[in-house]
This record gives sequence, C-alpha cells and structure tokens, in this order.
Amino acid sequence: MLNSLSGRFLILTTVFVMLAEVLIFVPSIARFREDYLLDRLERAQIASLALLADDMLTSDLEAELLENAEVFNVVLRRDEVRQLVLSSPMPQPIQATFDLRDPGALVLIRDALNRLARPESEVIRVIGSPVREAGLLIEVTMDTAEMRQAMIDFGIRILILSAVISIFTAVLLFLAVRAFLVRPIKGVVGYMQRYAAAPEDARRIIQPRAGVKELREAEEALQQLQTELTQALRQKERLAQLGGAVAKVSHDLRNILTSAQLFTDRIETSEDPLVRRLAPKLVNSITRAVSLCESTLAFGRAEEPAPTLARFQLIDVVSDVIDSERLAVDAHDISFSEDIPAMLTLRADPEQLFRVVSNLVRNARQAIVAAGKPGEINVSAREGDEAWTIEISDTGPGLPPKAQEHLFTPFQGGARKGGSGLGLAIAAELIRGHGGTLALSYTGPEGTSFAITLPKGDGAAL
Repeated sequence: MLNSLSGRFLILTTVFVMLAEVLIFVPSIARFREDYLLDRLERAQIASLALLADDMLTSDLEAELLENAEVFNVVLRRDEVRQLVLSSPMPQPIQATFDLRDPGALVLIRDALNRLARPESEVIRVIGSPVREAGLLIEVTMDTAEMRQAMIDFGIRILILSAVISIFTAVLLFLAVRAFLVRPIKGVVGYMQRYAAAPEDARRIIQPRAGVKELREAEEALQQLQTELTQALRQKERLAQLGGAVAKVSHDLRNILTSAQLFTDRIETSEDPLVRRLAPKLVNSITRAVSLCESTLAFGRAEEPAPTLARFQLIDVVSDVIDSERLAVDAHDISFSEDIPAMLTLRADPEQLFRVVSNLVRNARQAIVAAGKPGEINVSAREGDEAWTIEISDTGPGLPPKAQEHLFTPFQGGARKGGSGLGLAIAAELIRGHGGTLALSYTGPEGTSFAITLPKGDGAAL
C-alpha cells in the first residue's frame, strides 16, 4: 500500500504536518516560557502588595507568600526607590538575568532553547514591568527546575496533539485521494487494459466520467486516441485485404499483359498504315501496364532490411549512377554534372544509397525527356558538423501540384503519366532507415531539387 499513490500521500502528509508542527513548536515553547515568567512576576507583585498593605506580617507568612509565588526574592521599584520587599535564603548564586520589559522574538526563542538544553537547576533573576502601573520595575529571583519541567510537559502535549492532527489529516487525505483520484485512475487503467485486449471493438473505448477537470481532460484525450486508433486499425485491415486482392489481380494481369505484349510485336510488322501508326502507342500502354503490375507486386513483397553501414567515398556511388543514366539518354540533349569533394567520405549503406540516388536521377531524366527540351542534372554534396547533405537538382519542368501533395505516398505520388509513385516512397523509406530525411527543396518552371540528409550520429567516426 505504501507504494501506491494514496499511500505516499498518507506518508507525505504526515511528514509535512509534523514538520509544520515542529516549526510551530519553537515559538510556542518560547511564548510558554515568557508567560511562565510573567506569571511569576505577577504573583510576586501580589505578594509584595500584601506586605506593603500590612508591614506587620510574620516571617512565616512572608515565607508562604514567596512559596506561593515560587520565587526567592522580590524587589519592587516605586517612586525611583528600589526596595527589597520579600526575601528568603537562596540555594546558590544567581547564574543569569533576563529582562522581560521589551524582549525580542529571537531572544525569547534563544533563551527558551538554551533552557531546554540545560537540565541542571539554576537561580536566575527576572526583571519586568508591574501590572496596572503599580510601580516602575519588579524583579524576582527564582529556580529554573520547575520552569524547565513545565516547558517539557507543554512540549510533549504539543507533540502529541501534532501527531494526532497529522494522523487524522493524513487519513482524511488518504481517503479523499482514493475516492477522487485513485479510483478514477484505476478506472482509466481498466479501460486501457480492456481496450488493449480488443482494440477493434469500439465498445471498449473509454467514456469520460471523471469529475476532476485534469483527469477528465486525460480521459477525453485517451478517448480521441482510442477512436483514431480503432479507425486506423480498421482501415489497415481493409487495406491489407485490398492489397492481397490487388496482388492476386496484378499477378494474373501481368501474365495476360505479357502475352499481349508478345502479340504486339507481330502487329508492328503489319502492312496496314493505320496499324503501323497505332502499334507503338499500344506497345507503350501495355509496357506501362506490365511495369505497374511488377512494381505493385514488388512493393507488396518488399521488406527492406536494416542498412549495413560502412564508410565509403560518395563520389564512387554517384559516378556509377551517372554512368548508368548516360547510357539511357540516347539522343536526348541531357547533360550530367557532379559537385562532390573527391575525398568526401560518409557512413551509410552504399547499395541502398545507390538505389535512392539512382531513383532521383532517373526521375529527373524522365521529366526532362517528357518535356522535350534540353536539360541538366546535377548531384552535389557537402559535409556539416552533424550531417551529410546530398542534393539532386535538375532543370526540368517541375512537379505538378497533385504530385507535390502526395509526393512520398505509394501509388499517389507519381509525377509522370503512367507512373506508380512507388520510387520516391521506397527512397524515403530507405533514407528513414538511416535516421535521415528525403525532402523536396524546391520545384517550379526552373527545375526541381531534392535533398538527402544523413545524420552522423553516434559512432559516425570510425
């Protein structure tokens, strides 16, 4: 129970209340000592006034007055005359003098703590002002033993009362915390456990009921999160089912289209001018359909492994990509350039980075070819304190608005007609596996630029 929220509240409340009572105890015991001494001064004044009223009192009566006042001597100053009114033998010399006419709080606290710390009996002199202006000054001598014992008894009563108050307060707070916090929190935990057992079941979504504002806000946030998660799980299940169906359809459709592609080869040799003119378009359409089916099947099966990190010179990877793309240019007026420091070495998976850069360069080449104008593709890189940055820029026509909205979304971010949009999605996934980002820097009529950021991270330097 002590490890629970309510149990810790119980312990902390008891400790804090006791600490507060200890802080109250010090000035309280100082005030008790002051009242005790003032009471002895008042008793001594009454005794002295009795003697002044009848100076024929016997010595036995004087001794009785002093005993009732619990003092040894009484000195009263009236009309600038200091007079020893009552006296009796003192057991020992006076050890200290205390003036109560205008004491400071710190002085009273100090004297009280000193008295508690000194168990031996002493004779002290106490000076004060007479009550009701019955003189200029009253002075008594007294023993400290009874006063110290009275202070100890008073302190014990305060501590016992403090303990009772703290325990009573802690129990009430314990019960209040259990009723207003612990029980609702356990209810939320129960909802979460039941929801975790079957997140697709909308009946297990929490219904906010807490009366505490903060806890109700937490319940409402949890309700929204569970609702969105349930919808996402349903959507994921539907997409999984749809993906399975698409994969089956794509597999069969690919076989059908492959056969159709073989027939189109014969159509191209036809002597009919109309057939010869339409045959290339038919071949291109079938080729794109086959490519889409193959990409869909590959994406559905793809489970990219974690990158195998190694240090290598970036210029080697980029040169391989550009050499491969130059072979595909044919007669198109496209130039390639690179701006990479010869000794720039980074830490990544060279095969995966080759795929990413190759995909971006190929997309740039296809965009320039589709525009039917000359263009340039540039690959540059730089090294910062925390990351490496690789930029692939081109002077093509730019990306259409629709492609920009779903740039890295599979089957939606295709920038060219007939494209599946899988290339950029896979490239972004590979870069995320390195802990980096693939982002569109800019696009427009003057061209397009993508930036790859690879963080150096822990262990970047070998």
